[in-house]
Amino acid sequence: MTPAASPQDIQERVQAIQQSLPSGVTLIAVTKFFPAEWVRRAYAVGIRNFGESRVQEALQKQADLKDLQDITWHLIGHLQSNKIRKAVEHFQWIHSIDSLKVAQKIDQAAAELGVQPQGCLQVKMVPDPAKYGFNVPELNQVLPALDQLVYLKIRGIMTIPPLHTPEPEVREIFARTAALAKDINQRRYDRISIDQLSMGMSGDYRAAIAAGSTMIRLGTVLFGPRPKTE
Repeated sequence: MTPAASPQDIQERVQAIQQSLPSGVTLIAVTKFFPAEWVRRAYAVGIRNFGESRVQEALQKQADLKDLQDITWHLIGHLQSNKIRKAVEHFQWIHSIDSLKVAQKIDQAAAELGVQPQGCLQVKMVPDPAKYGFNVPELNQVLPALDQLVYLKIRGIMTIPPLHTPEPEVREIFARTAALAKDINQRRYDRISIDQLSMGMSGDYRAAIAAGSTMIRLGTVLFGPRPKTE
């Protein structure tokens, strides 16, 4: 297990990973379950993109960190309907848009709030009952309806391979996701334009980058194991 990170550890890990990243790849530091002080540690060494899974937890951290004005917040966890308005109000990116209904509610909330959140469609490239998301036929069916949304800017696809997937299959999943994004763009929708691939976490981000990922979501490799939660 990766040991818990000291401020010096975080600096060294962030710098090592950033130096290895190709141009155009955004490092999102996943700080779910870590206190706000850990966000400050990563911020101090140059991270500006932070990922959270739970809206309520993120709101408390944002209140504690309101002096850090240039953070971009990414919601990477499942979005419940009753949290959509808060998510739209407090996150610039939502990576976990997993149904047409959720997308439509995000668009409605964005219209009411006068904002334009950036979004990724969460897609399951292989069956995985443990995760939310569109399968590919479902996504293809609803793309015309998604293209009607005005305030939500659909710019990416997010995927997470099933837990314990062998590395060759992980690489194939990432390659198929990149191909799906290319296919969607070739259809030339009016409002949907996929220029971001949100794929790759601590254990597989190198394979994701090789397949074309533009956003990697790293937690453990930066900070060590997450604190236990009840």
